[in-house]
Amino acid sequence: MVEPVQKPLYALGLRLLATLALSSLIMLVKLTSESGVALPEILFWRQVPSGVLIFAWLALRGETARLRTQRLPTHARRAMLGLSGMFFTFGAPILLPLAVATTFGFTTPIFAVILSALLLREKIGPVRWLAVVLGFTGVLIIAQPGHAAIPLFGAFVGIGAGFMVALISIQVRDLSRTEESLSIVFWFSALSAPILAAALPFYASAHTPWQWFLLISCGLMGLLGQLLLTAALRYGQVASVIVMDYSALVWATIYGWLIWDELPPTATWLGAPAIIAAGGIIAWREHVHNRAISPTATSSAE
Repeated sequence: MVEPVQKPLYALGLRLLATLALSSLIMLVKLTSESGVALPEILFWRQVPSGVLIFAWLALRGETARLRTQRLPTHARRAMLGLSGMFFTFGAPILLPLAVATTFGFTTPIFAVILSALLLREKIGPVRWLAVVLGFTGVLIIAQPGHAAIPLFGAFVGIGAGFMVALISIQVRDLSRTEESLSIVFWFSALSAPILAAALPFYASAHTPWQWFLLISCGLMGLLGQLLLTAALRYGQVASVIVMDYSALVWATIYGWLIWDELPPTATWLGAPAIIAAGGIIAWREHVHNRAISPTATSSAE
């Protein structure tokens, strides 16, 4: 397989657009929930367009064979984890101000370090462990245990979202060894949508045109975000493009101010730099590590 040409600036632009799309998705989820639509139904309509549109696009091109897989049980496990992660990821902005929920989501790289040590037996150096401590210090500053500024349950859900995304990322990394991105996204949609559909009789209700617009927008914006994320990683390295993810705090703050007339509490502005700095340190160490092993990988490939 021919390696795609690396275009760092193009990749950064794609990742920035992906972050905007996913920040818009989170905003739409919060709006949809406040309009009276239950979270399980929001998740159903978030998932269905992805699978349908991917299958339709491949069918028109006569390329549905690209969806064949020998790892259906692994896709099923990914779907179960993904569903759990979506409840946390979409539940957090419903329970918290957008900027606070977004900041808690920045804990993903921190949890990724811990999970890499526990599950993948990777050797973690003192710099990355220091970043983990720094990141969780930021979490404590924002959550302020014992204070009512941030709901404790909301903080738990927000931190849980960061943990679940890290756990899912490790599984997706494993799937990516044999499966292409379109296949991973398709099977996640195809396997999770029926489970969510089974919950519809308990949660579904008649919707206004505005609610249908929000639901459809959630599905399309989620698909757009996933495709942009995939494209960014095609043209740039993870450690290089991930810095764009922190722009989500800007979008969340803007949306929160324009739509809900809310600005992040002071604790968020104090704790967010620590979490962002921790993620930046982890990304930098990953970049240094990749550069250190690339000559060896290149010579062995030759």
